[in-house]
Amino acid sequence: MAYWHRTAAHTFTPTEHVGGAWDLRTQHIAPALGVLAHEVERDRDRRRGADLVISRLSYDILGTVPLAAIDVEVEVLRPGRTIELVQATARSEGRAVVVLRAWLTEPYDTAALAGTAVEPIPGPEQTPPWDMAGLWRGGFIASIEARRTEHAPGRASAWFRTPHALVADEEVSRFAATAGMIDVSNGTAVRADPAKVAFPNLDVTAHFHRHPVGEWVGLDVTVTFGATGMGLTSAVLHDEQGPVGIVAQTLTVRPPA
Repeated sequence: MAYWHRTAAHTFTPTEHVGGAWDLRTQHIAPALGVLAHEVERDRDRRRGADLVISRLSYDILGTVPLAAIDVEVEVLRPGRTIELVQATARSEGRAVVVLRAWLTEPYDTAALAGTAVEPIPGPEQTPPWDMAGLWRGGFIASIEARRTEHAPGRASAWFRTPHALVADEEVSRFAATAGMIDVSNGTAVRADPAKVAFPNLDVTAHFHRHPVGEWVGLDVTVTFGATGMGLTSAVLHDEQGPVGIVAQTLTVRPPA
């Protein structure tokens, strides 16, 4: 009941729940994104404790990833007392496949200043169940529970949760578990049938104004296709208490041959 098993100090072996949506022979990238966030937090805790929090995750996806083990390396690019920039790289068979750069910042008590004009979306109990596996293939999509309200082509609000642990037999923060889910935004509000039009994302960037809580991950998604093969999936990220940040993905839109 997990996406990954740690099989060496920095090596993770996927289970069948990591299977991809575009190509069943490759990984869905979402669980790998969670592992990289998990390793950044573990590296921070080992070096200095939990005195800094992650305020941004920026992933570049360098290629497809086979259903095989990944090795993760973490390095501090910009050390600091109150701010750090940390990079985590996932390699498959010696090839870099995903690079994460994460900003870590010192938390302060700003409760008296907190506020946003972003409206919350209806909660999971007010959102109808959605058979996401009827649209997308693969072990990862089959492993999650989805609820969605579709507003228009390219516009939807949805909620997701999973019964599976990110890494077997390890304590994983709610933040890292959420990082392992946010890539689903690109498959939530499709503008075109993915059986006919390919629109994979090249990256995932998430900015946070607070860390999420609870098992449900909410996404208020907008998908835009341009006229020259470029596209953008953007989403406001929610938990059941309200918005927590924003997610953006660069798309390469490939029409039928």
